[in-house]
Amino acid sequence: MGSGHWSTNVYNARQSYQAANGISAFAYSDGGAAAVHPDLDPRGVTKRESRDSEDHPESLAIGVLFDVTGSMGTVPRTLQTKLPDLLGLLLRKGYVEHPHILFGAVGDATCDRAPLQIGQFEADNRMDDDLGKILLEGGGGGQMRESYELALYFMARHTSIDCFEKRGRRGYLFLIGDELAYPKVKRHEVEKIIGGELDEDIPVAEIVRELQRMYDVYYIIPEGAYHAGSRELKDFWRGLLGQNVLYLDDLDAVCETIALTVGLGEEAIDLDEGLGHLAETGSDAGASVSRALARLDASRAPAAVSSAPPGLDAAGPSRSTRL
Repeated sequence: MGSGHWSTNVYNARQSYQAANGISAFAYSDGGAAAVHPDLDPRGVTKRESRDSEDHPESLAIGVLFDVTGSMGTVPRTLQTKLPDLLGLLLRKGYVEHPHILFGAVGDATCDRAPLQIGQFEADNRMDDDLGKILLEGGGGGQMRESYELALYFMARHTSIDCFEKRGRRGYLFLIGDELAYPKVKRHEVEKIIGGELDEDIPVAEIVRELQRMYDVYYIIPEGAYHAGSRELKDFWRGLLGQNVLYLDDLDAVCETIALTVGLGEEAIDLDEGLGHLAETGSDAGASVSRALARLDASRAPAAVSSAPPGLDAAGPSRSTRL
């Protein structure tokens, strides 16, 4: 997947039509759906693919997965309204020439109707279609855990991305939430929700290490989410991802935060340049993005010294790692 080109004009025309006719951007969920949309169902999916094409000869895979339970249910609605900002920064400012973006959602495999929803890697307005098909669960198990480990497993073993396989360049994966993962990827849940068989359960730290071969992985914790202030939450994700845990005090700034994080990772900008780009576009997200990315930006400064082995840092392999 991943042909075609994003058009803000097409996006705006669709928004106007929906507003004029009282149609929700999330018509599938708001219309009373009670199950995963067939296009987003991970069951039986061999691979979600990000492939180079004539339109996009050097694609870059970017996954964005979010918790849709409890207080996090507004995240996809925010993302949908800010898509032009995300694509505008990535494309017009030259952070990434050929982004392929996949959207998905995470719930709780122990109790939810939609524990995992995974779209396709798209380069055009079909990414908006995938967002609109997401079931906004609103449930959750109440135990401060969601099935992020299943999402990590899917992205590690059920995606195939040319940026890594052809060029040895990792993609990006952003998780947005306010809860812990379960300690292990459970065999019976994989079989039920994704399909296939595992010989044994996989510890979450092990699947994260496997995933980090292909993706730079980030976890964004929005302020105001129910568990955002939990020390246990922060310690859990920092133990897995190190500096790649981002604290965002304005949920409306999530698209800008993702765009600038990718720009920093691709060494297309430094943080000051990125904040300047936000100001140029009239965005008021600069202060929140600056606070969220200050630690990450400092770690990428040339003077920073790492005690990790060559090719590794606190977040995993360096961006220049080759196959």
